[in-house]
Amino acid sequence: MVTESSAFSVTRHTHGEAVVLEVCGALDQVTAPSLATQFDIVLMSGPAVLVVDLTGVDFMSSAGISLLVETHRLTERTATALRVAAEGPATSRPMRIVGVDKMIDLYPTVTEAIRGRQP
Repeated sequence: MVTESSAFSVTRHTHGEAVVLEVCGALDQVTAPSLATQFDIVLMSGPAVLVVDLTGVDFMSSAGISLLVETHRLTERTATALRVAAEGPATSRPMRIVGVDKMIDLYPTVTEAIRGRQP
């Protein structure tokens, strides 16, 4: 399934027990509701892992960060593990600056996010 709004898109992939939402373009106040809808659809099926792939995001506003925090709050009481693949100044840097990386597991790649933290 693909949702598009100008340069923004969300594409859903399944990798075993993980669902990956690949986000591209700007994640801001205008586009965050589309991603929120995709989160709702995915979370209704209760996947073991939800990976939010932000490696294709070139701008992320506070609305995008707030959406990730809210999704974390929704998943922390469920069996679904929320993981975010983000690397670079547009995504992982702002999340680290505001401390989101302290509550949500950040990974540099989707492959590492699917794999998760190894004991």
